[in-house]
Amino acid sequence: MYIKLRVLAGAKKESFAEESKKPKNHFIVSVKEKAERNMANRRVVELAARYFGIPAGKARIISGHQSPGKILSLDIGD
Repeated sequence: MYIKLRVLAGAKKESFAEESKKPKNHFIVSVKEKAERNMANRRVVELAARYFGIPAGKARIISGHQSPGKILSLDIGD
């Protein structure tokens, strides 16, 4: 399953919320980590995995490693 994310790095509070005006696979994510040394990306993967109830190893960034718009692949299968 693929999901699209808009990431806000360096936020005061962390959140993982579905965008209301977009299709069901669009989310807005806020993380406390800065967008340096891949710290924010790792936290985004952790939050996505927790939200969907899968291990963090089953989620990975496909596109957008260096931009706020990202596409994640989630292995939700059996």
